[in-house]
Amino acid sequence: MRKSLTLLATGIVTALALTACGGSSAPSAETQTLDPAKPATLSVGASPVPQAKILEFINQDLAPKAGLKLDIKEIEDYQTPNTALSDGSLDTNYYQHKPWFDDQVKTKGYKFGHGEGVHIEPYAAFSEKVKDVSEIKDGAKIAITNDPSNQVRALRVLEKAGLVKDIKDDTSVIAITDEQNPKKLKFSENQPELLINDLKDPSVDLALINGNFILKAGLSTKDALAVESTDNNPYANFLAWREESKDDARIKKLEELLHSPEVKAFIEKEWPNGDVTPAF
Repeated sequence: MRKSLTLLATGIVTALALTACGGSSAPSAETQTLDPAKPATLSVGASPVPQAKILEFINQDLAPKAGLKLDIKEIEDYQTPNTALSDGSLDTNYYQHKPWFDDQVKTKGYKFGHGEGVHIEPYAAFSEKVKDVSEIKDGAKIAITNDPSNQVRALRVLEKAGLVKDIKDDTSVIAITDEQNPKKLKFSENQPELLINDLKDPSVDLALINGNFILKAGLSTKDALAVESTDNNPYANFLAWREESKDDARIKKLEELLHSPEVKAFIEKEWPNGDVTPAF
């Protein structure tokens, strides 16, 4: 089952209204043996693309034989999935990478565990005004995420393109120095899901966009002006769960299926140009 939810980035979880398909569907999941004759339901919050699409493949092709049924909740923003996981509205979520996860756990006190990386969606820079980064002029306006864990990631894409330099792990657009920003680029911060709109803003010269929103907008990294490398990339997305659920048989099975040869082959076939790259 795949449900599409449009939620505000404020993380107001009351909009979820998750019921019997959620955490109460398998009361003794920690000790149960999954039975294909009576599949156990697991609710998963996920970004629509590629995460929900990967989960839908699992739900149709792999989960039934494993005794599992996924209740997929599509969530547009980056705050709601963890809020809903924390309060028990979701059993798991699948949308985040380690730097984001670590920041959320540190700043919000979540008691979460996570699995191994499944895939990487390269960050990329797009423009509707110029055809090459060499055309970016001094003082150009750059649209960039307001999320700290992805902001430094975006700045490193600019660094790779030669537009900024000496980017550190704690560099932000607020604290970037003149030495790091010799072209005196002007940064416009926005929520990550809104950066596609900024790309169409006539005042914006370049927009840095997260991979899942690139896909959702029908764009491709092959058309980007600069693309993040996937080699030794720490931003692989993974499955997350509450610490208390670490022995849940349903979660263990989904973690196993996410790293199956079938899922790897599905990702490579669905996104052959590398917009989504397996991390295992």
